[in-house]
Amino acid sequence: VLLSWANPEAEEVHSLEAFGPVSSVIGYTDLADAVRLAARGGGSLVATVCTNDPAVAQQLVTGIAAHHGRVLMLNREDARSSTGHGSPVPHLVHGGPGRAGGGEELGGIRSVMHHMQRTAIQGSPNMLTAVTGLWHTGADRNFTLETEGQHPFRKSLATLHIGDAIRSELREVSLEEITKFANSTGDTFYAHTNQEAAAANPFFPGIVAHGYLLLSWAAGLFVEPAPGPVLANYGLENLRFITPVAAGDSIRVTLTAKKITPRETDEYGEVAWDAVLTNQNDEIVATYDVLTLVEK
Repeated sequence: VLLSWANPEAEEVHSLEAFGPVSSVIGYTDLADAVRLAARGGGSLVATVCTNDPAVAQQLVTGIAAHHGRVLMLNREDARSSTGHGSPVPHLVHGGPGRAGGGEELGGIRSVMHHMQRTAIQGSPNMLTAVTGLWHTGADRNFTLETEGQHPFRKSLATLHIGDAIRSELREVSLEEITKFANSTGDTFYAHTNQEAAAANPFFPGIVAHGYLLLSWAAGLFVEPAPGPVLANYGLENLRFITPVAAGDSIRVTLTAKKITPRETDEYGEVAWDAVLTNQNDEIVATYDVLTLVEK
């Protein structure tokens, strides 16, 4: 049933919600008027914006978003395959402000958090590490080469512990190596090749080493080359470059076992290593997590 309204300002069309196959059709003068009318509803679970004009979509969606839990955009590219805005997606909010769910309805994965006990834990890095099983910055490290005479990469999951670590020696960075890396990779960005232009940049003291060159050197500083127990490096996470490294500076890397996750169905597990690159002045150059697969 479609209801038409001569007066789009009628209170009933905005305040009374009819459940069932009933819709009301009202007109609007321009996009700003459409946004104003949508706000009069006092909150809605979901809305659909139908347009193939990106500028129209931008104005409408940002205008009505605060009044809806979800907005479905339909255009010529996705209209045929859409199941309609009435089909909630478990990973997304399905609920609007005010009377329409108070922000989200209790459905889907997000609602699980409402049924769980959540507790914030405060404490020293060592205590947080002990309780959570995840190494926290500032907690104790066990530099295994010094204490056990063994590189942490020589440990299987059966003997590796959270906090096992290695700290490399310093490696000096030369202008020749920076230039070779630029030429071999094609990354000739001026900060690595043009002294005058690099010095004019507020971030650099002059020519600096590529961040990816530093990561490659870091791998060479902490790697243990013999086969197993480390099977593969399968990625980096949370990479940040903090302090530029110029020719003549030196870098070292400190690698710490941060998280150990055995796989029940495989003969190996995942180890996340906290990696920190520092220079000769102990200033942090870069931080990231190294992800490896390690034999049980």
